[in-house]
Amino acid sequence: MHKIKITAIRKSDHKDLQQKYENPIQHTCDIQEGQVFIAKGWQRPEGMCESAWETVSPFVMTLAHGGENIYDGWMKNPKSAMISCNDGFRPVSFLIEVMEEEAI
Repeated sequence: MHKIKITAIRKSDHKDLQQKYENPIQHTCDIQEGQVFIAKGWQRPEGMCESAWETVSPFVMTLAHGGENIYDGWMKNPKSAMISCNDGFRPVSFLIEVMEEEAI
């Protein structure tokens, strides 16, 4: 099984939707663009939000177990995927890539 590198590529902030639909909250997403997480199987990487992990983990596991060409080849690198978390107010897009040189 391969280790998987998960990089936060872009974090959006939909203030108009927050004002219209979201209750005020004290703590929002801590993930920063450029932040990197390393996944080792089903274990959620330290510091990764649980909700984001629930969204990306099926893709992580597919790639970790040798899967390729997720969604029939929309990625230039067949051993990668671009997946966004399910936060409709401040979604984060993650690049998920196989770390070829390392296996667990």
